[in-house]
Amino acid sequence: MTRRRALALGAFGAAATLRARHAWAQLHLDITQGNFQPMPIAIPAFMGATPSDADMAGGITQVVTADLQRSGLFAPINPSAYIEKIANFDAVPNFQDWRAINAQALITGRVGQQSDGRLKAEFRLWDVLAGQQLGAGQQYLTTPDNWRRLAHIISDAVYERITGNGGYFDTRIVFVDETGPKIRRIKRLAMMDQDGANVRYLTRGDELVLTPRFSPSSQEITYMAFGQGDPRVYLLNLTTQEREVVGNFPGMSFSPRFSPNGQSVIMSLQEGSNSNIFVMDLRSKATTRLTDTAAIDTSPCYSPDGARICFTSDRGGQPQIYVMAATGGSAQRISFGDGMYSTPVWSPVGDYIAFTKQFADKFAIGVMKPDGSGERILTEGFDNEGPTFAPNGRVIMYFSDDMGGPGPSLYTIDISGRNQQRIPTPSFASDPAWSPLLS
Repeated sequence: MTRRRALALGAFGAAATLRARHAWAQLHLDITQGNFQPMPIAIPAFMGATPSDADMAGGITQVVTADLQRSGLFAPINPSAYIEKIANFDAVPNFQDWRAINAQALITGRVGQQSDGRLKAEFRLWDVLAGQQLGAGQQYLTTPDNWRRLAHIISDAVYERITGNGGYFDTRIVFVDETGPKIRRIKRLAMMDQDGANVRYLTRGDELVLTPRFSPSSQEITYMAFGQGDPRVYLLNLTTQEREVVGNFPGMSFSPRFSPNGQSVIMSLQEGSNSNIFVMDLRSKATTRLTDTAAIDTSPCYSPDGARICFTSDRGGQPQIYVMAATGGSAQRISFGDGMYSTPVWSPVGDYIAFTKQFADKFAIGVMKPDGSGERILTEGFDNEGPTFAPNGRVIMYFSDDMGGPGPSLYTIDISGRNQQRIPTPSFASDPAWSPLLS
């Protein structure tokens, strides 16, 4: 499938495009507000162009419904409450019937397989209160095996039109799959869709893998592995499955993260009792030291513009979060709360830094602004670690071994602290990393 917006064959309904300006003012969900009720939305089963298309149309409907509901911003209405049965995709709905069941938005769709074997899907988004179509309808072409991606792309389009923010459903998660007893855990690198579907394994489990990270293009992953000898950093091409050794780093204390342009990785290397931050150019393999202290500087992460990095350092006595220029130099401490801070990660939109905080025998996931202001704890428990942002910066995934259970699981939570949800995985899971929107 080509780039998501290139999937669109084009908008249909030019008159609806003109009317949408008025409808936009009527149907808009402000997700920046602290307290709001999810928007009631009706999603009738997409119609199949032929009877043989019905199963795939139903599957797409289910995925779109699950995506929007899982976001916590939408409340899909039970189909048993529907008054009107959508029988003609090209007809204007009876808005009075949808207002009667409190729907504010309505999605209608049609799915069919073309003569060349490709799958075609169309959808329209309706503003029920204004009685108008919101924006132009869209249609997409792809291969039938890509129907789940197509559903996620439709979900993203609906999410973006109603909230004004980019979606995050057409993305993947790379994580560490954990099986076996605690004292002899087998850890494999795995990847799945953001909703837990389509799990596939990227390593065999014959080496310990840690902290995978996506490149900005989402086509490569960097991760750290312990095999026979010293820890190695690998680059794994997801398209070709080819694996390249970036280097052997005997003193590595944290796996690298890509720079925003994907041309370098930043990491921390241990030297005796301290560790410092280095950046490596992936083409020349040249390494540049960014910090030179007697402290432990670790867990570096770039800002989205590549101008700054955040990292953890105990130079003040205990681990806290610092920010400095991406070229090195003096660093500014931005965390001052009780407890110890670790694993800082910059939001893809630049407005927040997420972190793990240990205090009062608890591990919490929180966010703060890049200047350290506005610190908020989103969730706390026995062991919550490793935050990673969705590409729109609105949702955080992390892993938690609640109350010291048998093994860790993955969870998501909105940056407001609402809508905490467990993400299904085949077994125990840790160290998640969220991809950019897929290409």
